[in-house]
Amino acid sequence: MTLSVTTDPFDDDKLHEECGIFGIIGNESATAMTALGLHALQHRGQEAVGIVSFDGEHFHAKHALGQVGANFSSETTINKLKGSAAIGHVRYATTGETSLRNVQPLFADFDFGGFGVAHNGNLTNAYALRKDLVKRGCIFHATTDTEVIIHLVALSKQATIIDRLIDALKQIEGAYSLVCLAQGMIIGVRDPYGVRPLVIGKLESGYVLASETCALDIIGASFVRDVEAGEIVILNGDNIESIKPFGNIKRRFCIFEYIYFARPDSYLDSVSVYEARKNIGRELAKESPVVADMVVPVPDSGTPTAIGFAQESGLPFEMGIIRNHYVGRTFIQPTDRIRHIGVKLKHNANRKLIEGKRIVLLDDSIVRGTTSVKIVKMLRQAGAKEVHMRISSPPTKHSCFYGIDTPESDKLLAHAHTVEEMAAFIGVESLAFISTEGLYRALGEQGRNLAQPQYCDACFTGDYPIALTDHDNKNGQCELSLLAKEA
Repeated sequence: MTLSVTTDPFDDDKLHEECGIFGIIGNESATAMTALGLHALQHRGQEAVGIVSFDGEHFHAKHALGQVGANFSSETTINKLKGSAAIGHVRYATTGETSLRNVQPLFADFDFGGFGVAHNGNLTNAYALRKDLVKRGCIFHATTDTEVIIHLVALSKQATIIDRLIDALKQIEGAYSLVCLAQGMIIGVRDPYGVRPLVIGKLESGYVLASETCALDIIGASFVRDVEAGEIVILNGDNIESIKPFGNIKRRFCIFEYIYFARPDSYLDSVSVYEARKNIGRELAKESPVVADMVVPVPDSGTPTAIGFAQESGLPFEMGIIRNHYVGRTFIQPTDRIRHIGVKLKHNANRKLIEGKRIVLLDDSIVRGTTSVKIVKMLRQAGAKEVHMRISSPPTKHSCFYGIDTPESDKLLAHAHTVEEMAAFIGVESLAFISTEGLYRALGEQGRNLAQPQYCDACFTGDYPIALTDHDNKNGQCELSLLAKEA
């Protein structure tokens, strides 16, 4: 069967991170701490960054396109964002265009005072709500789904900001972790299924909220606990108040956080991401062993898994591919005369190691397959005798609607093709993915509970735990996409 997939050498054939959020209260260096925290979360979004602070009387904000270091490295910038409370956001666009007006945290003035919100995730009924809100007279300035939350809070008839927020949250569907800033408090929220991560930290002076524990480490904060699924936490600098307004819903944390998105030095739901990835490698080696000379990761996300695979299989682990860490999404687009360089801008084969060798190549996922084609070709050109590919996730067959930017299902290589067809397209002697059951075992489960799965694994299984209102309304989905493009 012929596979028709683009092989543009400069396409970005990865599942993109969602966003990273951070908040702090009760610390005189709140803005500087927020900038550091966002720097630690930069892997979750590189397109835009924003910080909103509060000094007890006034709110201050800066939003910018680009990365944290390019926009929040100067003392002058930090000093302008005064106050002992701040929230911040790094963004990769999953809903809405990449433009300054979509950069979070979003901020609005209400009759009760200022209110800022930073959102990680995706609302699955944003268009339906937006359409209704526009009919009611609301004026939208951004194309991001997060602005819906601002309007719902504004229209609520409840008396307090917390009750207004709860009223708004009960109207939305989707996956979300929120960090909100209001007078005298920061508020953390996880959706009832706990799909997206959020943790609480403690400094000598003040409390912290962050997407991952690595953001606590960089500022010297101690880990307190994860915000629970469906929980609202209110931090005022002295204590933590907890509210659970959604009832008891079984959590469905995003399993891909352990496979790829989170930094390996983070802990999520009390699980070490690094150890989880090594365990995935061990399970993969048990399920799909191969006779070879060495195990080579696609750096950097494949490295911990490759270590686990090598330890379990008894094969040597080698850095057969070297990554150039100084090539990012903003790298100047090459001319047609040097376009053949392709993947070597980011990765280069370590020829001395791999020439004449049988290689087990470890990567975290296959999306469209275009990057895999280029990496395997590069290994062949460097003299690899055989290339056997092992993937630390099950085949990605379905789109994510909960905050991960994935192609439409028909653009996913695994959606309509067998593993054998994929292996032939990529050009490897063998290809194997970890099974869903093996993945669950690697995370300490006995297996996947069919009646009530322990994680959100919809990108593998098609089992979506949260309603897809906008997607099911095809006309609405098209209109929202058009709105985002034309804005």
